[in-house]
Amino acid sequence: MIALMPNCAFLSETSRMLHIAQALRAQGEPVCLATHGGPYAAVLTEAGEPFTRLPPHFDAARCETFLRDLIQIGRPGVRMQPPDEVRRSVAAEAAFLRETGARAVVSGFTLTTYLSARVAGIPLVTSHGGSYVPPMLEKGLAPAPTTMPIPGTEWLPAALKRRMANSATMRMTGPTAFLNGVAAELGVEPVPTLAALMLGDLTLVTDCAEVLGLSDAELAAWRPRRPQAYRAGTRLVATGPLFARLDLPVPPAVEPFLDQSQPTALVVLSSSTPQMLRQVVQRVRAAGPRVIVGATIHDYGPNDDPGVVVAGLLPNHRVMPRVNVAVTMGGQGTVQTAMASGTPLLGIPLHPEQELNVDLAARHGAGLALAPRHVDTPRLTAALRQLLTDPRHAAAAARVQAWYRDVDGAANAARAIRDWLATRETAG
Repeated sequence: MIALMPNCAFLSETSRMLHIAQALRAQGEPVCLATHGGPYAAVLTEAGEPFTRLPPHFDAARCETFLRDLIQIGRPGVRMQPPDEVRRSVAAEAAFLRETGARAVVSGFTLTTYLSARVAGIPLVTSHGGSYVPPMLEKGLAPAPTTMPIPGTEWLPAALKRRMANSATMRMTGPTAFLNGVAAELGVEPVPTLAALMLGDLTLVTDCAEVLGLSDAELAAWRPRRPQAYRAGTRLVATGPLFARLDLPVPPAVEPFLDQSQPTALVVLSSSTPQMLRQVVQRVRAAGPRVIVGATIHDYGPNDDPGVVVAGLLPNHRVMPRVNVAVTMGGQGTVQTAMASGTPLLGIPLHPEQELNVDLAARHGAGLALAPRHVDTPRLTAALRQLLTDPRHAAAAARVQAWYRDVDGAANAARAIRDWLATRETAG
């Protein structure tokens, strides 16, 4: 039995765990899922995937706070979870893992699994780091951030900001303090740094070598240059892109916007606020295209613009190939959906992992990045217009699409987990 624990505050993590679970089951591996809840737990229900709800429960307000703190991770005083919540979560997760006889747990950004896996005595597999893993940073491949995590440092030279972006995580111990106090109480291994918080005992790197600029062999051969910054024994494996393919219909109200009679933009900002979503839509409309709004869980409010249609959760893998441009926060799932669809994108990254995701598209010519502080300015309209009118972006997106074609990231991830576990258990 392999347990998967999605953090259902995030659509990307929920869909990723769903697809890995489905792939494991298709390969003959029994699986079970558990979550502390969140608005995207409905995705599991709609897919017919049974799961266990664990205490403490994350309601909408708690998920909103978790997201806010994630965006600020690394800033002094920010703690992702309070100690009592960590204790209760670890206890519930460890009990579930023991009761199900799990051989391993796959975390979907349920961060307390770093401790509950150790309490239960089983290995931890992660994918939430996406491409934001140490070998990328050690080669200096993270971009200069559009938004500096330290307020007041936007004026620094780009080269210095880039150097900071690639070196800081392996030295930052503050972001993991919320786990390590409880780890000491439980007598289990701590999580040394923010870089280690992106890694499991096995880390699935969910992209392909052509996009990353780093080969599968280089990822597999990686060993820590600063061992004190990581848990011992961490290994990486490339699995290819892994993004949501939700079995949902295209809503009837959306279908007319996909007729390609005129330019259309898809705006999906799952990690934003309703206010930001409305601001982005207005600035996108100013560039000329019709707009499909994937509002997911946001209350967009009244809409009297016939050139805008507001929908809820969309099957983006079916919609993006039929639009001219996508606007996203920069989560790996949405970025990869755009690239797999051959659709140029505008990314508005909120934190370092999203910065890298958007930059991977941009460095291949398939997208542009915009700082959140510029959302409600003419800069967004100008960037959107460039993506629509410069044919080089569409050509670049088509090249990336070819790299992703025929790669089954979920099946590769499931196979990597099973092979790694078999090798580990044979050796042990």
